[in-house]
Amino acid sequence: MKKLVTALALFAATPAMAADKMTVLLDWFINPDHGPIIVAQENGYFADQGLEVEIVAPADPSAPPRLVAAGQADLAVSYQPQLHLQIHEGLPLKRVGTLVATPLNCLLVLKDGPIKTPADLKGKKIGFSVAGVEEAVLGTVLGKYDVALSDVELINVNFSLSPSLMSGQVDAVIGAYRNFELNQMDIEGQPGTCFYIEEEGVPAYDELIYVANPEKMDADKIARFLAATEKATQFMVNNPEASWKVFSGTSTELQDELNARAWVDTLPRFALRPAGFDHGRYARFEAFLNDKGMIDSVNSVDAITIDVTAK
Repeated sequence: MKKLVTALALFAATPAMAADKMTVLLDWFINPDHGPIIVAQENGYFADQGLEVEIVAPADPSAPPRLVAAGQADLAVSYQPQLHLQIHEGLPLKRVGTLVATPLNCLLVLKDGPIKTPADLKGKKIGFSVAGVEEAVLGTVLGKYDVALSDVELINVNFSLSPSLMSGQVDAVIGAYRNFELNQMDIEGQPGTCFYIEEEGVPAYDELIYVANPEKMDADKIARFLAATEKATQFMVNNPEASWKVFSGTSTELQDELNARAWVDTLPRFALRPAGFDHGRYARFEAFLNDKGMIDSVNSVDAITIDVTAK
């Protein structure tokens, strides 16, 4: 008996295995788009995978991919369209997982306004916040209706997308998120209508992805991270109300009607298999950007994305 007591005492005195630390940079302040990450943290799924995850909201939303490329964080939440461009710019980045598996971007107009189809935008003003990919997307949508980019006036409204539309400064905005701006406008009594870009000629893509530096990353840690967020997504889909309470319980700033509505609208868009990817989807979007003159060559899919779960 004395030997057993001694053995138990030694076991109790032995510290638990230290969790592997990871730093994940978000693309923006915490919002329902980040649901699986926050729920995985709160429900202990990261801990179950032997991970201690630090989640960081950026001061500069453009910085996270570059910080990951420089080895200053393990993962960044970013955007598939931007990743294609960043790789062509020479940044050592690859997509390692998917967070939101459908486009969120849309061409947004006032529901009760004069714009009933994109054809009505000829001679009108369109607001945008980020040049580059949004212009290629907009040009594709308008082109389907025989409207050229030169037929509209583009106005940089920074990130004041729905306010610029509701105030009449512009007739439409590109870059609005269907799960946020639509709800925001409805709450403020000026409902909007979205023209969904993937229904208007733009190849479907993953709106939010996880990117890592393939030269510096720890594939095993990332695979465990993705397993935890997959479990969180399953919990969220199966328990939408309970998971909303978990998520919103992390901050009083999240406990409002806009975030509650966005939570419901975002749930069906999360990647159920965050480690999995559609080879053709990345090839098609690379070809799309090349066709639009955004990139001057076409990379192979292997240069864009990697399966960290492959043994």
